[in-house]
Amino acid sequence: MATETPTAVERLRITEIFHSIQGEADAIGWRTVFVRLTGCPLRCVWCDTEYSFYGGNWRDIDDILAEVASHGAKHVCVTGGEPLAQKRCLTLLQKLCDAGYEVSLETSGAIDVSTVDPRVRKVMDLKAPDSGESKRNLWSNLDHLLAHDQVKIVIASRADYEWARNAVAEHAIDQRCMVLFSPVHGAVEPRALAEWIIEDKLPVRFQLQLHKLLWNDAPGH
Repeated sequence: MATETPTAVERLRITEIFHSIQGEADAIGWRTVFVRLTGCPLRCVWCDTEYSFYGGNWRDIDDILAEVASHGAKHVCVTGGEPLAQKRCLTLLQKLCDAGYEVSLETSGAIDVSTVDPRVRKVMDLKAPDSGESKRNLWSNLDHLLAHDQVKIVIASRADYEWARNAVAEHAIDQRCMVLFSPVHGAVEPRALAEWIIEDKLPVRFQLQLHKLLWNDAPGH
């Protein structure tokens, strides 16, 4: 009698799982469990999570779900690095949604988002020139954004701002979903960016990263 081959355990390489306050996007301020996946193909010059590029530990997806559940939070954010660089991230996102969480995904915009579960709120970057990675923008991703998704542009200079302003207008991004402009700490004064947005009457949402105000760049927050 033939025996059934056991199903392979689905695993992801994880840098950290932690319980904190969401510091950005439309879920800002909510108690949130963050699942930070290891690895990223981009090297943005202002990146504040370089520690997630390498290392990490292999974790079973069911084990990840159990740890998320232990914190008793409604909101879960899957982030990185670049979480979509690991193909099984899509399975994790689906299972989190199936479990009833409000799920967001922080992604660089350089990897196809078309197969992400539509229940997930995608918070997708567009990389401005001063990031050093603007050539990696996958513009076709804009066609896969839903009304509850968000496009985030991190701005390090006036030139970045003008690029972002033009990109929003050219692609009518604000008509697809919420657009977020965020200043690079120490590169652009937050007040200056706010005043540029007001002066140009842009249909975008200014944001500061709340977690940096609370905990600076400490891992695990």
